[in-house]
Amino acid sequence: MNKEMLKKEMSFGHVMLWIVIFVLLLITLFPFYWVVRTSFTPASLMYSDAVKMLPSKLTGMNYVRVLGMVSAEESLALGGSGQSVNFLVNVRNSFVIAFITTVCQVFFCAMAGYGFSRLRFPGRDKIFALILATMMVPGVVMMIPNFVFVRQLGLLNTYGGIVLPALFMTPYSVFFMRQFFMGINKEIEEAAYLDGAGQYRTFFMIIMPLMQTAVITLAVTVAINTWNDYMWPLIVGRKEELRTLTVALGVFRSQTPQGQPDWSGLMAGTVLAIIPAFIIYAFLGKKIINSIQFSGFR
Repeated sequence: MNKEMLKKEMSFGHVMLWIVIFVLLLITLFPFYWVVRTSFTPASLMYSDAVKMLPSKLTGMNYVRVLGMVSAEESLALGGSGQSVNFLVNVRNSFVIAFITTVCQVFFCAMAGYGFSRLRFPGRDKIFALILATMMVPGVVMMIPNFVFVRQLGLLNTYGGIVLPALFMTPYSVFFMRQFFMGINKEIEEAAYLDGAGQYRTFFMIIMPLMQTAVITLAVTVAINTWNDYMWPLIVGRKEELRTLTVALGVFRSQTPQGQPDWSGLMAGTVLAIIPAFIIYAFLGKKIINSIQFSGFR
């Protein structure tokens, strides 16, 4: 009798758990649904259909307008602001900046993390503690010093100025890689040294292949954060030909000759900006989950 009651309680608990998970998932995904729903809503029905789960009429013209595939007069006639986004140029800029930042940051942070986890040198722990302490400093505090530094180097309105602050390493990335290196058994490296491999060869040919999951996870994290960055590219890359997609969408929102933002066009551009991140997570999501379960080699 007790076993039957226990099974019923467990069954009820599982049902309640699934209900809670479903509700939380619904709360999480609803804003994304509303973005997509708004992107397919005609600009003329934006406010009249504001409380409807589905608009009275669906249209793909918002994407056509935001991509500049119609004239400004036609865009205004459709209820838009008459503005557009130079999508291909903005995506190219976002991709170049994200790619350079990701490759360089992962490479240098991997070496730094390996050094802090394996090499012994005076003040190692104090230096690492100082790096961890900088994680508590808000990024906005460093924005003005970084801007002054970039300006003095003459790198304003260049790709170099945009990628420079995060090009080499960040405290979180160094800490992330160090923790994974700490989980790898030192006997693997010692065996490589006995076979005649040097430190660099051991690092690049033995240790780094074992760190594939951690490297992919960090690369995805850095790429997504760089792709979504708004404030720094806005300050440093003010030229139109250097605008990233996030900055271009911000400019698109501010161009409101009719007195109100073109929300349907803005949401269409937002959906286009989300697609690359969605593709990355779709293909590499399993690697990220595996990294959470990573416990090293014993």
